[in-house]
Amino acid sequence: MVAANPMKIPGAWGQGYVLDYHTLSSVFLGYDEFGNPMFDTKRTEMGELLYQLKYKRNLVALDTLVKAATKFLKGWRPNVDVIVPVPATRARPYQPVLEIACALGQNLGLPVLGDLIRRRKSTKELKNVFDYHERIKLLENAYNVRDQSVRGKAVLLFDDLYRSGATLNAVTRLLYEQGQCSHVCALALTRTRTAS
Repeated sequence: MVAANPMKIPGAWGQGYVLDYHTLSSVFLGYDEFGNPMFDTKRTEMGELLYQLKYKRNLVALDTLVKAATKFLKGWRPNVDVIVPVPATRARPYQPVLEIACALGQNLGLPVLGDLIRRRKSTKELKNVFDYHERIKLLENAYNVRDQSVRGKAVLLFDDLYRSGATLNAVTRLLYEQGQCSHVCALALTRTRTAS
Protein backbone atom coordinates (compact mmCIF):
# COMPACT_ATOMS: atom_id res chain seq x y z
CA MET A 1 0.00 0.00 0.00
CA VAL A 2 1.24 3.47 -0.87
CA ALA A 3 2.27 5.67 2.05
CA ALA A 4 -0.04 8.63 2.66
CA ASN A 5 0.35 11.72 4.78
CA PRO A 6 -3.21 13.16 5.01
CA MET A 7 -3.56 16.88 5.66
CA LYS A 8 -6.64 19.04 6.19
CA ILE A 9 -7.28 21.73 3.59
CA PRO A 10 -9.39 24.81 4.36
CA GLY A 11 -12.03 26.11 1.98
CA ALA A 12 -15.69 26.72 1.23
CA TRP A 13 -16.38 23.01 1.83
CA GLY A 14 -17.18 21.55 5.26
CA GLN A 15 -14.17 19.25 5.60
CA GLY A 16 -11.37 18.68 3.15
CA TYR A 17 -8.21 16.61 2.88
CA VAL A 18 -5.29 15.88 0.61
CA LEU A 19 -3.49 12.57 0.91
CA ASP A 20 0.09 13.88 0.60
CA TYR A 21 2.38 16.48 -0.90
CA HIS A 22 3.08 16.10 -4.59
CA THR A 23 6.83 16.71 -4.50
CA LEU A 24 9.70 16.40 -2.04
CA SER A 25 11.99 18.77 -3.95
CA SER A 26 12.47 20.33 -7.36
CA VAL A 27 15.79 21.78 -8.50
CA PHE A 28 16.04 23.99 -11.59
CA LEU A 29 18.65 22.57 -13.99
CA GLY A 30 18.53 25.15 -16.78
CA TYR A 31 16.85 25.27 -20.16
CA ASP A 32 16.70 22.68 -22.93
CA GLU A 33 17.48 23.45 -26.58
CA PHE A 34 13.91 24.73 -27.08
CA GLY A 35 14.03 27.18 -24.17
CA ASN A 36 11.90 25.03 -21.86
CA PRO A 37 12.88 24.95 -18.17
CA MET A 38 14.20 21.62 -16.88
CA PHE A 39 13.97 20.39 -13.28
CA ASP A 40 15.24 17.50 -11.23
CA THR A 41 12.04 16.67 -9.35
CA LYS A 42 11.72 14.22 -6.49
CA ARG A 43 8.10 13.28 -5.80
CA THR A 44 6.37 11.64 -2.88
CA GLU A 45 5.15 8.12 -3.55
CA MET A 46 1.63 9.49 -4.09
CA GLY A 47 2.97 12.29 -6.30
CA GLU A 48 4.96 9.88 -8.45
CA LEU A 49 1.94 7.63 -8.92
CA LEU A 50 -0.20 10.59 -9.96
CA TYR A 51 2.52 11.76 -12.36
CA GLN A 52 2.74 8.25 -13.87
CA LEU A 53 -1.03 8.11 -14.31
CA LYS A 54 -1.49 11.59 -15.78
CA TYR A 55 1.50 11.80 -18.07
CA LYS A 56 2.46 8.16 -18.75
CA ARG A 57 -1.04 6.58 -18.61
CA ASN A 58 0.27 3.96 -16.20
CA LEU A 59 -2.83 1.98 -15.20
CA VAL A 60 -1.00 0.21 -12.36
CA ALA A 61 -0.71 3.68 -10.80
CA LEU A 62 -4.49 4.11 -11.17
CA ASP A 63 -5.19 0.96 -9.18
CA THR A 64 -2.72 1.90 -6.44
CA LEU A 65 -4.08 5.46 -6.12
CA VAL A 66 -7.65 4.19 -5.96
CA LYS A 67 -6.76 1.70 -3.22
CA ALA A 68 -5.03 4.41 -1.16
CA ALA A 69 -7.92 6.88 -1.58
CA THR A 70 -10.50 4.17 -0.79
CA LYS A 71 -8.64 3.20 2.38
CA PHE A 72 -8.49 6.85 3.48
CA LEU A 73 -12.18 7.46 2.75
CA LYS A 74 -13.21 4.33 4.66
CA GLY A 75 -11.27 5.66 7.66
CA TRP A 76 -12.52 9.25 7.30
CA ARG A 77 -16.10 8.19 6.55
CA PRO A 78 -17.51 11.49 5.30
CA ASN A 79 -21.29 11.29 5.22
CA VAL A 80 -21.78 11.83 1.47
CA ASP A 81 -24.33 10.67 -1.10
CA VAL A 82 -22.46 11.22 -4.35
CA ILE A 83 -18.99 11.87 -5.79
CA VAL A 84 -18.44 14.81 -8.15
CA PRO A 85 -15.06 15.04 -9.91
CA VAL A 86 -13.68 18.44 -10.87
CA PRO A 87 -13.68 18.73 -14.68
CA ALA A 88 -10.31 18.60 -16.39
CA THR A 89 -8.76 21.78 -17.72
CA ARG A 90 -7.34 20.05 -20.78
CA ALA A 91 -9.35 17.70 -22.99
CA ARG A 92 -7.71 14.27 -23.11
CA PRO A 93 -9.02 10.94 -24.33
CA TYR A 94 -8.26 9.60 -20.85
CA GLN A 95 -9.21 11.77 -17.85
CA PRO A 96 -7.41 10.62 -14.67
CA VAL A 97 -9.66 12.52 -12.24
CA LEU A 98 -12.79 10.98 -13.73
CA GLU A 99 -11.23 7.49 -13.85
CA ILE A 100 -10.22 7.66 -10.18
CA ALA A 101 -13.60 9.10 -9.13
CA CYS A 102 -15.46 6.31 -10.96
CA ALA A 103 -13.31 3.64 -9.32
CA LEU A 104 -13.84 5.25 -5.90
CA GLY A 105 -17.58 5.31 -6.48
CA GLN A 106 -17.53 1.62 -7.36
CA ASN A 107 -15.45 0.75 -4.27
CA LEU A 108 -17.65 2.82 -1.94
CA GLY A 109 -21.03 2.11 -3.52
CA LEU A 110 -21.57 5.78 -4.40
CA PRO A 111 -22.85 7.25 -7.66
CA VAL A 112 -20.40 9.42 -9.59
CA LEU A 113 -21.73 12.44 -11.49
CA GLY A 114 -18.89 12.91 -13.94
CA ASP A 115 -20.64 15.49 -16.10
CA LEU A 116 -22.50 17.49 -13.44
CA ILE A 117 -19.95 20.32 -13.53
CA ARG A 118 -19.43 21.59 -17.05
CA ARG A 119 -16.84 23.95 -18.40
CA ARG A 120 -18.48 27.05 -19.90
CA LYS A 121 -15.34 28.62 -21.29
CA SER A 122 -11.80 27.59 -22.03
CA THR A 123 -9.15 28.76 -19.61
CA LYS A 124 -5.44 28.25 -19.67
CA GLU A 125 -4.16 25.50 -17.42
CA LEU A 126 -4.04 26.83 -13.89
CA LYS A 127 -0.84 24.92 -13.14
CA ASN A 128 0.91 27.62 -15.18
CA VAL A 129 -0.80 30.53 -13.35
CA PHE A 130 0.95 31.36 -10.09
CA ASP A 131 -0.92 34.47 -8.94
CA TYR A 132 -3.93 33.50 -6.79
CA HIS A 133 -6.01 36.51 -7.86
CA GLU A 134 -5.37 35.77 -11.54
CA ARG A 135 -6.48 32.17 -10.94
CA ILE A 136 -9.71 33.41 -9.34
CA LYS A 137 -10.33 35.77 -12.25
CA LEU A 138 -9.80 32.98 -14.80
CA LEU A 139 -12.31 30.80 -12.93
CA GLU A 140 -15.09 33.42 -12.96
CA ASN A 141 -17.99 31.95 -14.94
CA ALA A 142 -15.73 29.11 -16.10
CA TYR A 143 -18.15 26.39 -14.92
CA ASN A 144 -21.82 25.74 -14.49
CA VAL A 145 -23.91 22.97 -12.92
CA ARG A 146 -25.79 20.89 -15.50
CA ASP A 147 -28.83 20.24 -13.30
CA GLN A 148 -29.94 19.98 -9.69
CA SER A 149 -29.40 16.23 -9.29
CA VAL A 150 -27.43 16.97 -6.09
CA ARG A 151 -30.21 19.09 -4.59
CA GLY A 152 -30.35 18.30 -0.88
CA LYS A 153 -27.47 15.80 -1.16
CA ALA A 154 -24.04 15.71 0.44
CA VAL A 155 -21.24 15.77 -2.14
CA LEU A 156 -17.68 14.50 -2.11
CA LEU A 157 -15.86 16.86 -4.49
CA PHE A 158 -12.77 15.13 -5.88
CA ASP A 159 -9.65 16.47 -7.63
CA ASP A 160 -6.16 15.18 -8.24
CA LEU A 161 -3.94 18.15 -7.32
CA TYR A 162 -4.55 20.97 -4.84
CA ARG A 163 -2.50 24.15 -5.11
CA SER A 164 -4.33 27.23 -3.85
CA GLY A 165 -7.83 25.80 -3.59
CA ALA A 166 -9.13 28.25 -6.20
CA THR A 167 -10.75 25.59 -8.39
CA LEU A 168 -12.17 23.52 -5.53
CA ASN A 169 -13.59 26.69 -3.93
CA ALA A 170 -15.16 27.86 -7.20
CA VAL A 171 -16.79 24.48 -7.83
CA THR A 172 -17.92 24.16 -4.19
CA ARG A 173 -19.72 27.50 -4.42
CA LEU A 174 -21.44 26.37 -7.62
CA LEU A 175 -22.56 23.13 -5.98
CA TYR A 176 -24.16 25.14 -3.16
CA GLU A 177 -25.59 27.98 -5.27
CA GLN A 178 -26.62 26.29 -8.52
CA GLY A 179 -26.73 22.64 -7.45
CA GLN A 180 -28.50 23.33 -4.14
CA CYS A 181 -26.55 20.54 -2.42
CA SER A 182 -26.72 20.24 1.36
CA HIS A 183 -23.03 19.77 2.11
CA VAL A 184 -19.64 19.48 0.38
CA CYS A 185 -16.56 17.57 1.51
CA ALA A 186 -13.40 17.85 -0.59
CA LEU A 187 -10.65 15.35 -1.35
CA ALA A 188 -7.53 15.75 -3.47
CA LEU A 189 -4.75 13.22 -3.91
CA THR A 190 -1.78 15.56 -3.62
CA ARG A 191 -0.95 19.19 -2.94
CA THR A 192 1.85 21.48 -3.98
CA ARG A 193 4.23 22.71 -1.31
CA THR A 194 3.32 26.33 -2.04
CA ALA A 195 -0.22 27.67 -2.09
CA SER A 196 0.35 30.12 -4.95
